[in-house]
Parts: sequence; C-alpha cells; structure tokens
Amino acid sequence: MSDTDIEYLLAERGVARQLGAWVVGLAFGREGRSLHAGLGDGTVRVVNLAARDGEWKTVEAHQGACLALGADCKDGALTGGDDGRVMRISPEGEAVELQKFGSRWVEHVASHESGVRAAAVSKAVHVLNAKGEVLKSLAHPSSVGGIAFDAKGKRIAASHYNGASLWFVGAKEDKPRVLDWKGSHAAIAIHPDGSHVVTAMQEMSLHGWRLADGQHMRMSGYPAKTHSLSFTAKGKWLATSGAESIVIWPFFGGGPMGKAPTELAGGDAVICTRVACHPQHDMVAAGFEDGLVLLSDINTGRVLPVAPPGEGGISALTWNANGTLLAFGTEKGFMGILDLAAR
Repeated sequence: MSDTDIEYLLAERGVARQLGAWVVGLAFGREGRSLHAGLGDGTVRVVNLAARDGEWKTVEAHQGACLALGADCKDGALTGGDDGRVMRISPEGEAVELQKFGSRWVEHVASHESGVRAAAVSKAVHVLNAKGEVLKSLAHPSSVGGIAFDAKGKRIAASHYNGASLWFVGAKEDKPRVLDWKGSHAAIAIHPDGSHVVTAMQEMSLHGWRLADGQHMRMSGYPAKTHSLSFTAKGKWLATSGAESIVIWPFFGGGPMGKAPTELAGGDAVICTRVACHPQHDMVAAGFEDGLVLLSDINTGRVLPVAPPGEGGISALTWNANGTLLAFGTEKGFMGILDLAAR
C-alpha cells in the first residue's frame, strides 16, 4: 500500500490533531462516549466521540506531567501525575482530585468496573474505593514497575525488582503470592482467565508464571525493551512490542514454553513500540517508533497500514470496548482516532 493510500485511510476514516505534548496515555471511557488523552504537560484532552470533529476540551489535570492514565471504573478516566495527585476526569471534562500523596510521583493507575481503583506510588500500591478513599496500602520490596487487575477485579498484580506480587483486593489479611525471578520487572499483564502473569524485564526479555503450578516461562530474544503487552480477547495469544515486528506468543497447547513466537508485520528495521489486541477478534493494532500504525490479522498474517509514519514514535494505542474505534498518540503530541466500523 502506498503512502497516499495510508494517508487517505486516516483522512477518510478518522480525525487527527497536534496536541503539542507527549501523549502519555489514552483511554476510552467505559460509558462509550468519551476518549481521554493524558499529556506530558499535565493536561488531559477529552474528546466527545459523538462530535469528535469539533473542539477537543483541554483539562488542567496536573501541576507538572501526567504520568499515567487509564479508564475509570464506570466512566471517564483516572490519572496520576508527578504532583502526587490521583485525578478523576469525567466524560464532560470535570477534574476531581481523589487523593494526594505528597510530592511523590503517581506512576501507574488502574481501575476495574466493579468500583475498585489502584495507584502505584514508589514502593506502595494504594487501593481506592469508588469514593476515592484509600482502602489499603500494599507494600513492595522496591519501586513498583507496573500494575494490573485481573478480569474480575478480585486480584491485583504489581511488578518490581526480582519479580512480581499478586494480591487479593478484598483479603482481610494482606499477604501476597510472591512470584520470584531475578532482575528488574516493569510492564505487567494478567491472562484473561487469570491463569498466568507476565512481565517485561529490563534485560530485554519477558518472564511469566503459570499460577496453577508456579511454572516459569522465559521469553527472550528481543532487540529492545518491551514496554507494551496485550492478550487477545480469549487469551490465545500475547502480543508484545520491543522488536522489529509484532511478536506474539502462543498461550494454548501448553505454550509458550518450548515454542517459538510468531512475528507479524516485520521487515522494515523499525522497532514496534506499542501493541493493542482487538477486544473481540484475533487481531492486533501496532505502533512503531517512526509513527506508523497498522493492523494485523493473527490467523492470516494480513497487514493493513492505517496511519503513516512521520509524526513521532507511537507512545499510546487503545481500542474502544467493541473494537470499532482505534486511537493512537505519539511522542511529538500527534493524536488520531480511526473509525474502523463496517460500512
């Protein structure tokens, strides 16, 4: 496909804006009518999806940089900043402070539709309720590199130096299941059925644990650090960044132990920086360090470029709940929303 075709697809099927600051994170509201972009200048841009060609609202969320952003429990977005604040941004653009952790950075946030939230601050993960009150603070041996709730919102996993910790959110006595492996662990993901935990390591590899028996899984061979992990909807595959292709690992038939990964959309010597699996189908969206965004069908290997390179490395990538909208953002502050619904 030529560059003209790629630009035509973006122009005809979506909208794009220059926002002027690094796009740290993107999240569609669970209510289905808003999209939120957290920026390195501390603002959050709120897009009304019913009128996304109109003016995008700018919300002054943090006094400093926005460090993390994710969908909030029911609607809107949850953010963390280097000003120590955890903020809730409504679909209408109202900013409410939920917690303030002094001058310490809030580097990771997460929520579950059941009403529970979490914020990682240094070595602690603070669990918040629907009102934003701190229910408990979970201590770790070193700074937390990433957090993730399981599909039911009953457990939360946190990565850190020398492994990860898995906690039951509602436990009366907070004692984690410790998943050991030497090294520095950052991005973390829990399998959709709760059977595996996988982390990305500083050593340019992945490590995983099968929770039923504690079996270790080491997935190596990456030329760069993996910053992005995404399971397909039913957990058959794990898509990852960190190589000159989309690297996907099989999580079926006893895998991925002893199995080679599948590589999609490679060959241009450009590192993949973000991946996001479609919420319903075995398809993955990927962004690259030159700004290219594409879709790949895992079963057939077919590739569809959807946005051209040239606007900075892809730093954020996400789908809406039914997989009809794909949003991406770059290090240079460029952001696009593509409508991929059948016509």
